[in-house]
Amino acid sequence: MARRAGADSDAKRMSIRFADVPEAPAPALALLGSDGTILEWGEGCRRLLGHRAEDVVGLSARRLLETPVEAVRWSPAPGAMGQLGGRQATSAVVKVGHRDGGSLRLTVEVIALTGADGESCRLVAVTEAPDGVRTAEAEAALLDRSPLAVAVWDADTRPLWSNRTCREVVGRSGTEAPTRSTRRVVRGFDRTVVEPVIRQALTSREPVGDHVLRWVSPEHGREVVFSSCLFPLAPRGGDPLGVCTVSLITKSGQRERLALLGRAANQIGTTLDVMTTAQELADMAVPALADYVTVDLVDTVPLGGEPLKRMPEAPSGIPVFRRAGQSSVHEGVPEAAFLVGDVVYVPPGSPFLTALYGDQSYFEPTMETGPGTWLDRDPQRRLLIHNTGMHSVMMIALRARGTILGIAVFTRTDNAVPFSRDDLLLAEELCVQAALSLDNARRYTRERAAALALQRSLLPQELSGGAAADLAGRYLPSDRHEGVGGDWMDAIGLPGGRIALVIGDVIGHGINAAAAMGRMRTAVHTLAALDQHPAELLDHLDKVTAQLAESTWSPGYSSIAGGSCAYAVYDPATRICTLARAGHPPPMLVTPDGHATIAETPVGPPVGIGAGRYESVDLELPEGSLLAFFTDGLVESRHGDIDAGLERLLTALERPPASLDDLCARVISRMTTASPPEDDIALLVARTRTGDSGRAAARKGHRRPAA
Repeated sequence: MARRAGADSDAKRMSIRFADVPEAPAPALALLGSDGTILEWGEGCRRLLGHRAEDVVGLSARRLLETPVEAVRWSPAPGAMGQLGGRQATSAVVKVGHRDGGSLRLTVEVIALTGADGESCRLVAVTEAPDGVRTAEAEAALLDRSPLAVAVWDADTRPLWSNRTCREVVGRSGTEAPTRSTRRVVRGFDRTVVEPVIRQALTSREPVGDHVLRWVSPEHGREVVFSSCLFPLAPRGGDPLGVCTVSLITKSGQRERLALLGRAANQIGTTLDVMTTAQELADMAVPALADYVTVDLVDTVPLGGEPLKRMPEAPSGIPVFRRAGQSSVHEGVPEAAFLVGDVVYVPPGSPFLTALYGDQSYFEPTMETGPGTWLDRDPQRRLLIHNTGMHSVMMIALRARGTILGIAVFTRTDNAVPFSRDDLLLAEELCVQAALSLDNARRYTRERAAALALQRSLLPQELSGGAAADLAGRYLPSDRHEGVGGDWMDAIGLPGGRIALVIGDVIGHGINAAAAMGRMRTAVHTLAALDQHPAELLDHLDKVTAQLAESTWSPGYSSIAGGSCAYAVYDPATRICTLARAGHPPPMLVTPDGHATIAETPVGPPVGIGAGRYESVDLELPEGSLLAFFTDGLVESRHGDIDAGLERLLTALERPPASLDDLCARVISRMTTASPPEDDIALLVARTRTGDSGRAAARKGHRRPAA
């Protein structure tokens, strides 16, 4: 408001900023000396009365007054307006001459300011008084009627006066006696934020606009967000005596909370891993809501099991949680008593257990850490709280579907403003989102663990070709399906020293595919025991698979109907390998001299759909020949042609090493170098044997069926 270089433009900018606020008239402000001399003349006064600053600054305010409705004395005599009757502020109704010769009936509000050197000034706010207003009604003048929160602070950043809106917002009565104690009056404000910006305005002698300030009720936790403009109050050529703050009560707090919840919906639960989800919750809340956040999960959650509702007490406390995530505004997380992955112990009777087993969150805006609190039984935490300056805490249980998953703890250290009830509601909303994601991850982890256990129990633990062949295999799950698919391979000993080599790929992924794979593998073993011809075996497998799929169907159950399969029988005595395929890629044949080709074999429809019969082919293999069976995940991808994949596989099989394990490693490495596999991969390689040793092994291993 001061009349100096740039002041007019500053005042105009401030006026424009609040121009669209309903019922928010721009205040006409002036600064008077203790003797009534006009020291500064604001732009609002010029618009209201027409007098320019250069025409009135230095004159006595009496020159502008006509007969006052109520006598206004500017002298410092006791009881006069100069001393404001012992108060910091008062108001009156006066008649003031306009520059055009007319007069206006005005209400003036006067607020006393005293500098460090004892110099006294008066901040005067002026507005037109409606006709018929009585002197007693002058208290409801401009600043009290304004929806803007107006306050005056002295040069020591102590509050001197506030209007009705400001008092109502922060819960102070209009009759409460003012005090010069900043700590008492500014309870709920973060003084580390308030005082620097006031000092900035005092030092620069320039207005400060768009300063966002939060006030939190110490009693109720209610939060109010102010968007403030600060005007330095200084006589011409003198030191600033104070600051006037004009604040718009905004809803930016709600907008920020909604924005935070929106970000949380996208950034919490990005994976199906409980530890990652817990860390995402901690990272989301710091520093937007808290200075330090921990997320502790019930110990069995990361393992995928059902969490325990209660745990036994141990000598060092109750092992209720395991630390899954934590975040701090300080590097190195000095507030942490436990590291991520550690078991977290808490003493009996602590608020952790109150929040975990109670019906509501634990909320302590101002932490009590003295003797007689639960910290008597937890000296380590007491020391950390003291050393890091923790002063406000919220503890919120993480629950989903009635199950306790863990607890999230929010604390403030550097932020001097205590948590509010609004903060608690926001934290609870974040925890609800996180708990749902944690529950999804927990259920997924449990299902995946069950599917992997089922799959591993159904796959052969080791492959043996007996005297007929040397075998090696690889199973590589894709990252896309978290290691649970329907690919499988097997080697089955047959009468006469022969060996059956089988590879298959069940449609789909997950526990249903693993179960279907187990049924198909069992069916193949049963049919192989009947020593059926490969084409005949696939024909029976097609029928059995279709019947099993129909018999296991039920509402809400996604049944696996079929898949592909390649079945080969090798006889070392004749060196004949009989092959049949049901919708499966053809095997590769590598001759003893290292040349690789695709084994030309007829192909039939996948098993389980009953679409047709199957044919087989007989291949005579020299001793030392190599057969490579594989599933389509090895050669096929969304971004590559399958023919190109087959050519790459042929190249990888050329001139194989002596060790079949080394060959499998080479094939997998070369075929998956460009990108991770998009589908599960199964690879089975066999190097044939023949000669007397093979026949002898066949006779020794042949047994007649039991009667």
